[in-house]
Amino acid sequence: MDYEFDAAAAERLADFFHRRVGRHLRRREQRESFATYAFGILSDGERKSVEPIAARAVPDPEETPRAHDRLLHFTRESPWPDRPIRREAARYALEVLSEREPITTWIIDDTGFLKQGRHSPGVHRQWTGSAGKVTNCQIGVSLSIATRAEQMPIDMALYLPECWTEDQARRRQARIPEEIVHKTKTELALDMILAARHDGIPGDVLLADSGYGDSAEFRNRVRALGFDYAVGVRPNATVWVLDAADRRRGDPVRLRPLATLRLPDSAFRKYTWREGTKGKMSGRFAFVRVKSAGKTEEAEPGDREPLWLVVEQCEDADRSYKFYFTTLRRRMSKKEIVRIIKERWKTERVYEEMKGELGLDHFEGRSFTGWQHHVTVVLCCYAFIVAERASAFFPSGGEKADDSDSVAA
Repeated sequence: MDYEFDAAAAERLADFFHRRVGRHLRRREQRESFATYAFGILSDGERKSVEPIAARAVPDPEETPRAHDRLLHFTRESPWPDRPIRREAARYALEVLSEREPITTWIIDDTGFLKQGRHSPGVHRQWTGSAGKVTNCQIGVSLSIATRAEQMPIDMALYLPECWTEDQARRRQARIPEEIVHKTKTELALDMILAARHDGIPGDVLLADSGYGDSAEFRNRVRALGFDYAVGVRPNATVWVLDAADRRRGDPVRLRPLATLRLPDSAFRKYTWREGTKGKMSGRFAFVRVKSAGKTEEAEPGDREPLWLVVEQCEDADRSYKFYFTTLRRRMSKKEIVRIIKERWKTERVYEEMKGELGLDHFEGRSFTGWQHHVTVVLCCYAFIVAERASAFFPSGGEKADDSDSVAA
């Protein structure tokens, strides 16, 4: 993760646990177990679940069962609060990040936790991008915040299909609290956004893929909270094309026919959004002023907000397209809009780091609370690493937006 954990960092980590995290853990045993578990997450061990962490934590093998029982109780049953600790960790990293660059962007995404059995809470045969198919897994919906240089998850919710929330036997077995009801991934995302907004986490623009962007309710709620958004939408979404004065012209049209039949090749221009390991990352994009014509929109057509439809021309044999709705300002440069849309690429890298280095998907318990506690410790560890990384390395300077690419009418 481009970060070396040394003795000095270990001292800072211990101080972080004592002063920041420790204030939310009432009992000494909880504070000690949290620190033991977190150091296990940050260790070089291959597995980051309770049993191997306990084995590495004590020098005497005869003490391992006792350490295991203590950590098992800490994760599975101990009633310590997840949200305040996650927020404390986020603020710790924010203090460092904000000295370098402003927090501008929030990202909603989800990731799969592949499973073999059927007893882990929320496990079900469902689609996950982590495997690229329908498979047996849990799904975690995440909220991340980002500067131009760093991205950091600050919250994560476990998606529970109705086959879990409506089955009392499974609920009891997985210790799912009574107040937990079935919510869609979009509803879980909105809950996290509302909570972070309430807690004063900074940010101006929200990004999400089409799993969330297709929902008019999601887009409208995000807008009502004061965010601009840039979200993916599926090709079967319908829009009205607008003229230079943002007036509707013609009948609604689906996005795919709009891209293939009504946008000439000259409508697409090449934009570069970042430097990759193998050179510049660039693509061809077209911008069209539209209004959503979706039937689930609450507002009357004349009252709906004008949007930019951004069409990305993919470099594949089928010449496919990706589509995005965004409320980003009309006078913002096209280059900057593309750069912001493409900020989501970091989320997959963050998931890879958290799974590969911190064992985000290593939890082996069957407790809903245990999953939440494990994720909380991982989020805290990642926040600490982000703060350390930001302190050690100044972010690379971004290119200034080219005003000649302004999309003003």
